[in-house]
Amino acid sequence: MKTRTTAPLVLSLALVASLTACAQAPQPAPAAIGTVEQAASGDAVATQVTSDADVTAPVADGALPLVVVHKSASCGCCNLWVDHMREAGFQVEVRDVDNVNTIKERVGVPLGKGSCHTAEVDGYFVEGHVPAEDVKRQLAEKRDAKGLVVPGMPACSPGMEVPDGTVQPYTVELVGQDGGTTAFAQHGE
Repeated sequence: MKTRTTAPLVLSLALVASLTACAQAPQPAPAAIGTVEQAASGDAVATQVTSDADVTAPVADGALPLVVVHKSASCGCCNLWVDHMREAGFQVEVRDVDNVNTIKERVGVPLGKGSCHTAEVDGYFVEGHVPAEDVKRQLAEKRDAKGLVVPGMPACSPGMEVPDGTVQPYTVELVGQDGGTTAFAQHGE
């Protein structure tokens, strides 16, 4: 007898696999002040403690600003989002941290709007799988806001693509200075 796999089952399995790769119980913050930065250089990996304040760098005219991504070392979908941002022309620095929640609290990610990684770019935070085009738009418009969020991990968002091409509609939200959110962009429709 032949068994047929349906799209919802494939989507569910893909989401479970992605969430499993990213799931990690919150860990206590490291004793040292700052975060651990890892940068690949050839085959070697250099690790150093860097101040949380050190997340901006001078930008040449016309160049995109540096994106600093705070994530768990075990998160695979975060790495895919980093690749997405690099392909869009951003320079990206990855900081693997033991407790991403301390970063989320520091930058002001509203409760219930979190995802698996938090990035900082040009004075804004970018929470979760926000498309690079939306980050570029916010940087160009310079709206008075704390940042952008894509709550959860919607299928088809950058870094969360599924093999069968299933699309789950999602909204990128703009987080105002008061912590409230409004729709910024719609995707997957």
